[in-house]
Amino acid sequence: MLNAKEKGFTLIEIIIGIVMLSISLAIVSRLIVPTEEQSADNLLQIKAAELGQSLLNDISSRAFDHKSDMSGGRRRCDEEGQEACTEPDKLGPEDGNDFRDDDGENDRDDYNDVDDFKGYSDLKDVLGAGLDNTYNSFTIDVDVSYAGDDLGLSNNRLAKRITVTVTTPLGTKIRFATHKANF
Repeated sequence: MLNAKEKGFTLIEIIIGIVMLSISLAIVSRLIVPTEEQSADNLLQIKAAELGQSLLNDISSRAFDHKSDMSGGRRRCDEEGQEACTEPDKLGPEDGNDFRDDDGENDRDDYNDVDDFKGYSDLKDVLGAGLDNTYNSFTIDVDVSYAGDDLGLSNNRLAKRITVTVTTPLGTKIRFATHKANF
């Protein structure tokens, strides 16, 4: 004969306990998963910032326009006695050339001025051989437009805005921008 102290759980009590435990674990896991994704996205955003800044620095180190001095010298387009800068609808590689060599690869040496990069999206070529495989799932898009008005200049064609958009593997778009002036 069992007395009241030795009595165990009934089957119904065990089932109710399991259901309550399952519900609480489901709630806890719903709270943990977004935090884990956010943590991964933070790392991807850091990599995107490195990639975007590197490309932005490379582009802004190029000449302002192919009708200006390539070394930043005395001849600048749109100045008195000089050629006019490239028309806004003609920004991009000269003569529609995409600067691909015989094997279909971009030849970055041919990108000699800022607006040559308009529409650029060749990620594998961004850092050349130094780009490691962890960047393979990122995408980039470059836009270049005249933006002298943004800077309060008298002539809109005295500055170009360079915008680099990097998209992480999780779909987060991060936009980086700078201006290159014709000085």
